[in-house]
Amino acid sequence: MVTKVKCPTCQTELEWGPQSPFRPFCSKRCQLIDLGEWADEEKRIPGEIDPELLPYPEEGEQWQ
Repeated sequence: MVTKVKCPTCQTELEWGPQSPFRPFCSKRCQLIDLGEWADEEKRIPGEIDPELLPYPEEGEQWQ
């Protein structure tokens, strides 16, 4: 049985498998569009920032 999914960027239907190297995207272009949206913070995972997980400079170093 072949599983078909829609590209999250352009909604093109594609087969899920080794013949689709950019899955879940249909192409490198759609993959890069999605990456750009994350980089521009158009997409984000909702939630609070845990201050314990933020990196702090070593003693004597300054924030950059």
